[in-house]
Amino acid sequence: MTSSVQEDTSAPADRAWWRRTVAVLTSPRRVFAALDDDTHDDLDARQEPLTAIVFLAAVAAVLATPATGRLLDDPVIDGILIPVLAVFTGGIYAAFGYFILGGAVYLGARAAGSQGSYRRGRHIFGFSLVPVALSLLVLWPIRLALYGSDSFRSGGSDSPTGDRVFDALQFGFVLWTAVLLVVGLHTVERWSWGRAVAALTAALAAVAALVALFRL
Repeated sequence: MTSSVQEDTSAPADRAWWRRTVAVLTSPRRVFAALDDDTHDDLDARQEPLTAIVFLAAVAAVLATPATGRLLDDPVIDGILIPVLAVFTGGIYAAFGYFILGGAVYLGARAAGSQGSYRRGRHIFGFSLVPVALSLLVLWPIRLALYGSDSFRSGGSDSPTGDRVFDALQFGFVLWTAVLLVVGLHTVERWSWGRAVAALTAALAAVAALVALFRL
């Protein structure tokens, strides 16, 4: 009896966060304001949408890498393996990237004076990734319809101009995510826009330092 009551009360929260996953594209401030709710049911309701967003965004990031665009140059790799590799590698990117880049957002916010938690930093980052996740569902069907397997081969039917167009569009979705990060920090922390931009700048500096550390 108790479990059925818990399911009934948590279901509206689950549906609300799935709706907010889409609404963050049009009404981001309302969505980020909802992150103030730290109740157990609300935190639990965010997990599935966040997992889906981060995974789709990670697969989009994998497909956008230059290495993926040359996979079929290797005769050993069959085209059917590409979605398998994208999903597998995307899962790894999602698992590590969410916590590392979410941590960078947390550190950037702390540098700007936030008292928020690491979890809240991750959640701001996660919901900001919706545009990148959307790029997987919008750009890649178009690219595959135009170029097919040549999207993963050097010198195929996808011309340098076509590559540049899709790269520019992909960058647009990434820029959209950066804007949402600023909106999220501005809304959740109740900061000025300048302070939110400063926090994002500090987060990017943390990522740059981490990349430099790995290169060393």
